[in-house]
Amino acid sequence: MNVTTEQGKKPANENELLQELAPRLLKLLSGMDRVELENFEMEIGDLELWLQQGSLVPAIPPQPSRPTTLFSEGFIPPQESYPGKVQEVTIGATRSDGGTRRTTVTCGGSSAPPFTFFDHPPPHQLPIALDVFDTHIPMPKTLKENLAGVMDDPADWAKLNVQKFGADVVTIHLLSTDPLIADTSPKVAAATVENILQAVDVPLIIGGCGDPKKDTAVFTKVAEVAEGERLVLNSVTLDMVESKNLEAVAAAAKLHNHVVLAFTGLELNNAKELNRRLYEFLPPDQIVMDLTTAALGYGLEYSYTIYERARHAALMGDRELQHPVISASTNAWAAREAWLQMDPIYGPKEFRGPLWETVTALTLVLAGVDMFMMMHPAAVRTIREVVQALSLAPSSTPATLRDWTIMRS
Repeated sequence: MNVTTEQGKKPANENELLQELAPRLLKLLSGMDRVELENFEMEIGDLELWLQQGSLVPAIPPQPSRPTTLFSEGFIPPQESYPGKVQEVTIGATRSDGGTRRTTVTCGGSSAPPFTFFDHPPPHQLPIALDVFDTHIPMPKTLKENLAGVMDDPADWAKLNVQKFGADVVTIHLLSTDPLIADTSPKVAAATVENILQAVDVPLIIGGCGDPKKDTAVFTKVAEVAEGERLVLNSVTLDMVESKNLEAVAAAAKLHNHVVLAFTGLELNNAKELNRRLYEFLPPDQIVMDLTTAALGYGLEYSYTIYERARHAALMGDRELQHPVISASTNAWAAREAWLQMDPIYGPKEFRGPLWETVTALTLVLAGVDMFMMMHPAAVRTIREVVQALSLAPSSTPATLRDWTIMRS
């Protein structure tokens, strides 16, 4: 191989030869992807390969020792706050407040979704009202067997509900006033309420018959007779607006210090509209809402959605929905599955009915309902126990929780 330097001299040795060839080769190869050599031979003496440890074969990591204890991890409950708060409403009045009740019931006051945050426990114990009717109505045997001997006397019936079944409130449904049933006069209806007021010392909810005109007359008379007792007049509706029945009932409630229940059928816009109408006559602490309870079996999901939406809207600042809500879980007994004789696979109706009412109420507890109107004592007892368990402040230690994970029944 004839190679000369830039000065035209031949390299004196191999090192000079390599120093001269290397830059030229690099320049020639710089624009090529590959190089093929033909008839190439290379003589090599001793060949040494230097491999850095771990460069080709990964080192095997040391095996971790088997853990002997559980990992310890703390828990910090999330801190949540909402701009709105539900109005508190007190039902019933003691002697110091102008009434004759031994106890009163306060509902509402929530500032967070129900049973969600440890630092927002329920502001008040969940009150439960038990139903009384002033006339005979079709009733499943499972209900009647708990009321033997009292169904002919509303006062005795109310007394049983309080003394035996622990009712916080009594609801008297004045169905006999219905023009299509007995058309009982407002005066007779008011006398029935007076008898119950003397028989029990808890607050009362006064239920009408559903006829707007007749209910207006009955509520007006009852409000006058029971002045100062802070009853709940159940209920007023948008149907009463045009005939000015709403104005008459609200005025009576304002004059005699009672609470009105604003009833609407699964429609929040109607609920807001009805409350706006009532604000013309009553302060917010004399209004509670019933958004309609469609019982398990024919639409409970609608009721849950409405009650939940109302509660979240109230917490987010919608003043027209910042009122306590009442649910008539008694409506569960209107579903035929609660009392009808069915295939044995569905279980005995004696258990099915109370369970129907229990599940209806429990579902709406989680939606934010502040008060229930119920009937079956077993359903009442179960709801009380569940709500009490949900209301307990957290007290378990990590050790207790660890024991629970390995607990055997």
